[in-house]
Amino acid sequence: MEMGFYFYIVCCFLIFFSKASTAIDTISASESLTDGMTLVSNDGSFALGFFFPGSSKSRYLGIWYHNHPMQTVVWVANRITPINDSTGVLKIQRSGKLVLQVQNTTAVWSANWTATVENPVLQLLDSGNLVVRDGKDSNPGRYLWQSFDYPSDTILPGMKIGVDLRSGFQIRLSAWKNWDDPSPADLTYGVELVEGPEMVLRKGSEKLYRSGLWIGNGFSGSQDYRSIPFFVINFVWNENEVYYTFLPKNESVTSRLVLNQTESVRKRYTWNPETQTWNLFSVRPSDYCDTYGVCGPNANCENNKFPFCQCLTGFMPDWSKRSSNSSEYPGGCIRSEPQNCQRGDGFIRIRRVKTPDTTNLWVNKTMNLKECRAQCWRNCSCMAYTNLDVTKGGSGCAMWFGDLIDIRQFQSESDGMDLYIRVPASEIELKKRANVKLAIILATVIASLLGILLVVCYICRIKRKLKAESEGNNVNDKENKDEDEDLELAIFGFAEITKATNTFSFRNKLGQGGFGPVYKGILSNGQEIAVKRLSKSSGQGLNEFKNEVISGRKNRGFYHANGSGNLIEHAWRLWTEDNSSDVVDDFLVETGDLPKMLRCIHISLLCVQQHPEERPDMSSVVLMLGSRNELPSPQQPGFLVYNRPFGADSSSGNDRSSSRNEISLSTLEAR
Repeated sequence: MEMGFYFYIVCCFLIFFSKASTAIDTISASESLTDGMTLVSNDGSFALGFFFPGSSKSRYLGIWYHNHPMQTVVWVANRITPINDSTGVLKIQRSGKLVLQVQNTTAVWSANWTATVENPVLQLLDSGNLVVRDGKDSNPGRYLWQSFDYPSDTILPGMKIGVDLRSGFQIRLSAWKNWDDPSPADLTYGVELVEGPEMVLRKGSEKLYRSGLWIGNGFSGSQDYRSIPFFVINFVWNENEVYYTFLPKNESVTSRLVLNQTESVRKRYTWNPETQTWNLFSVRPSDYCDTYGVCGPNANCENNKFPFCQCLTGFMPDWSKRSSNSSEYPGGCIRSEPQNCQRGDGFIRIRRVKTPDTTNLWVNKTMNLKECRAQCWRNCSCMAYTNLDVTKGGSGCAMWFGDLIDIRQFQSESDGMDLYIRVPASEIELKKRANVKLAIILATVIASLLGILLVVCYICRIKRKLKAESEGNNVNDKENKDEDEDLELAIFGFAEITKATNTFSFRNKLGQGGFGPVYKGILSNGQEIAVKRLSKSSGQGLNEFKNEVISGRKNRGFYHANGSGNLIEHAWRLWTEDNSSDVVDDFLVETGDLPKMLRCIHISLLCVQQHPEERPDMSSVVLMLGSRNELPSPQQPGFLVYNRPFGADSSSGNDRSSSRNEISLSTLEAR
């Protein structure tokens, strides 16, 4: 008996613990929700229960984010009638009524539906929507009643804000009076449909902000709708209903739109899971030009200009209505000259604007822009027109009659839309003249820039050409300098050379080389010289000549302590003394192949023999350089500059005295 009692106690405890620890999202007609209990959506996002706001002691039935550390209420049932104690209870009745009672008797809030069902159930969805549905209905998405149709101050993803055109039923937000009082204040937000729909924020009957027309990809007056990275805006306008809603692109992103009575604004927040706080995403109105009608009629507001308000083309300030407490803008604008349609009014385009107030708007969804213009032009009361939808090339027609109110202009090309405003014919003419003048100025500037660009390109081209020529002739320039400054060669006039060689007589010809023939000549002072004349058919020139150096030494100007007159004499002397390695540059001796260098000196001496027939031709020279065959011994070179004879060979076979100097200009290409 005792064991049975304990078993009964344990079972009761387990049953109670199971119910207490398992969150439920649904109650039926036989159940109720009392103060202290909560319904929690299936995914744990939202909770329905009783709460008290701020420092208030009153109790309300509401829905809030369940998994956030701070309580953020998104819907309240009994906004007007609070509960003063903890006796509140929520029941669902089979008769078709959801009722909130105090002390189980007095009803402080209720919701009705017309359909009769046997098993009505109340369920809190993962979207935050509290719904009543038939528990036996196979379609769980068919609702008898839902809290989304009766919002408080917050729009959640999937909630519709708009108008049912069949019944006239409106779904509109209303702000809390303050943080302690959720009762409806006079700040409201919703869709307003006169002819064209737009979102409007009001404080009482006064407009504070309007979104501008929905133009297919966003509202014409809202900059943030077209660049929102984490949710998509959807606006439906058909014969049955017109409504605004938004859906997240990523289910992990939490976003809400809420009204703030204290600041008289509409704010959008996103939840930051890392900091566990709400981040402010946008505010409306957001700036001076966002405020409704701030510039008065027929004026345009632009934030980057001063003053902010500018009269539209064809209008001038209406100083008679100037605000007494404002020095920034007049009280709107009036036409600069009386309207006269008979003289042929026209239209000018204003780009990137928020469409005017829709109070005096007429729309047609089937007309195109050309038809819209013609319709507006025929009606003298039509002040402006544009497309109703800017997507897919534009479609529909929107026309405004009377004053144009609450126009603002944006800077970004992706914001706003084009608006065509009626102006007198004189303004069209002025506009054309201004356009012509602007075109002339632009053409002049462009032509000037192109001219400057062509000159710069030409100069750069010349510089590149000169640079290329300079680089190509760099060696020549360097060698020319060497000729004048370093080689220290004597310079003779052509007439003097012609006289010395007896007009380049054949009898004076000594031989033929790659440059051309070589002639013997005698200067006026009796000095014998050898003259090499460049032939027309020669492909060589100065360079080659110089390369002959809820050894590294110059031929002319070479001096040696032992009395050698030039480089050839010095090389011959060292050859006879078996010291040819002294001719080679010291750097080459250390880094090069000495036997090859000595062979080159040997061949060079053979190439400057006195008699041409003793000199090897170029094919023989190439063969000598590329082989190791024994070379013939060279004789004393034919032309030397010396002051005294040396060695046995220096005096044999010639009758020149030691006081006579000879100049020889010889190369490896002497033949």
